[in-house]
Amino acid sequence: IDVEFPVGAVTVVTGVSGAGKSTLVRDILEVGVRGRLRGRARRIPGCRGLTGWKEVTAVREVDQRPIGRSPRSTPATYVGVWNSIRRIFSSTPDARVRGFGPARFSFNVKGGRCERCGGQGRIRLEMNFLPDVHVDCDRCRGERFEPETLKVTSHGKTIAEVLAMEVSEARELFRSYREVSRPLETLEDLGLGYLTLGQASPTLSGGEAQRLKLAVELSKSSRGNVLYLLDEPTIGLHMLDVANLATILRRLAARGHAVVVIEHHLELIACADWLIELGPGGGDRGGELLYQGPPRGLLELREPTPTAAFLRSADGVTA
Repeated sequence: IDVEFPVGAVTVVTGVSGAGKSTLVRDILEVGVRGRLRGRARRIPGCRGLTGWKEVTAVREVDQRPIGRSPRSTPATYVGVWNSIRRIFSSTPDARVRGFGPARFSFNVKGGRCERCGGQGRIRLEMNFLPDVHVDCDRCRGERFEPETLKVTSHGKTIAEVLAMEVSEARELFRSYREVSRPLETLEDLGLGYLTLGQASPTLSGGEAQRLKLAVELSKSSRGNVLYLLDEPTIGLHMLDVANLATILRRLAARGHAVVVIEHHLELIACADWLIELGPGGGDRGGELLYQGPPRGLLELREPTPTAAFLRSADGVTA
């Protein structure tokens, strides 16, 4: 089969389970483009040629794997706003009088953090016959910092209170600091305004971790076009979150990137710029190209594909 993946567009690869979607995207497209970008082009089983790969400069997979396994990793540190917030606190009159620099407001280094819990705000209690439990630190009471550090305030808040704020609240608090408010605004656009800045990364769901990764990608200023690959990103997402995800994917495509998504979700299929459906069945009955083109063209086929049948029956999905 001959398949096209447009640059500057959202491409959705769909079809029944076992139709060959992952083989096409991961084993052929991803492997082929990565190898050629690294100067190690090799023959790919099942692929007789790959053209147009020079249109992209990098390949990035945005999956639902955790963004960090340590409680020291938080949304604020992952999207890069925590360093700016620490500099804001170190520039206050209270901090200057005390001689505090940005390092004083870090919960990862000694100096301003609570040493009882190592800046984590929680300590682990070992149980003899039960799993270990984590409780708030009895010295800092979960605030992560020592008392002298907490005497410094910015905009009426201590550094611990800022960590406990939700993204939407922090964006409003630091609205005059674009290096802080813009990344937080992107998180809010992705439907993550309810997360707290200091929430431990291991407590985030797969969908939340994936949207955090998308927020970081949106904040990057790539010199060239990037090939983004996503595998069923709507798993576990509410309908409103799916709409937010679709908006962000279109924003990436509008910047000239190639966004390729393996997906079954009808809402995401309907809002794609380019649709590729494989089938007609799974396993030995799969691997055929049933359709490629704009989603609306799928509904105009004389012999409807499995996806076309569901799109037609979905109430309002193609509006």
